Amino acid sequence: MQRLSQHLNRYLLFYAVAAMVAGIAVGHPFESWSKGNSRLLGDLTTAGVFLIIFPMMVNVRFGALVKAGRNLKGLSLALAYNFVWAPLLGWGLAHLFLHDHQLALGFLLVMVVPCSSMSIAYTGLAKGDLELSTVVVASSFVLSLAAVPAWMALFASGYNVPVPMHDLLVSILEVLLAPMLLGFLTRHWLVRRRGHEAVKRLQPLLSGFSMLAMFAIIFLIFFSKEQMIVAKWHTVLLLLVPNALFIALTLIVATWLDRRLGLNYREHMAVVFASSGKNNATAIAIAAVAFSPLVAVPAATMPIFQVMLLVGYLKAAGWVRRYYAGNEPTGDPRDRQPQSWSSIVREEEK
Repeated sequence: MQRLSQHLNRYLLFYAVAAMVAGIAVGHPFESWSKGNSRLLGDLTTAGVFLIIFPMMVNVRFGALVKAGRNLKGLSLALAYNFVWAPLLGWGLAHLFLHDHQLALGFLLVMVVPCSSMSIAYTGLAKGDLELSTVVVASSFVLSLAAVPAWMALFASGYNVPVPMHDLLVSILEVLLAPMLLGFLTRHWLVRRRGHEAVKRLQPLLSGFSMLAMFAIIFLIFFSKEQMIVAKWHTVLLLLVPNALFIALTLIVATWLDRRLGLNYREHMAVVFASSGKNNATAIAIAAVAFSPLVAVPAATMPIFQVMLLVGYLKAAGWVRRYYAGNEPTGDPRDRQPQSWSSIVREEEK
């Protein structure tokens, strides 16, 4: 499972695109079947949602939240990027590039969901501040319980799209709160019964399940709405532009602003990956449960550029470290050059 998890991480872009193509290819001959079994597809989506979020929550160290006070600047910046910068930038990009209200609302949903737990993995590979990254991820999930419905109600009113607020709140409880609580309780039980090492050994298995479930949901979305997606293929292609611009602009602005505000390299890497990497699986799940499947399409296409640009930024870690050289604390034994990608992979395999 550790090798499988590393393989899925390495080829996340390929499998996300493959799930989209497979969903359309299989959905075409089974179009009438999918229409007659929409409830079954909905149940499968709900099961996939649980398998995405629950393993993530088992891996998150909720006890790290009490340490948030040690780095208020980094935590505040990351939360501001996630819940102020991202929604406002997303609103501007949606008005510029997306004229279909359902797609625009789906794109804005991606902007307001919490950051991805994959940001912790990116932070670790870049030799960033893992404690701060964990705190940001956990805090973002908690804050999203209020931020997501508030922002979505505001955005939907601007597009004259009715928000099924009851369904939205139920979906957030199902998608975020329930797996969060169950994940916390499961982690607590495992630690008490087997110790922290047992949870650490389970991490590759849990991460692998999360990614496989995300690919399954992407497949189900494109499978169930193949006709709609094919009919609006030119509109779907437009999503590539705002997706790429959002991540690129966030990386550029965060790199410049974090340095000006005094963050060091390790803190910045924790903040930048948590600010630019959105939890597409959560957005897909909320859209599939509370809105129409077309609203989920932006979240399904987001990994195409998210993975490419974040891996590219990771490979530029040496340049970023030099850029932050003036902000580095002296004598920090953890402050060392990030390893090459190949050496990181060899270490992980060991």
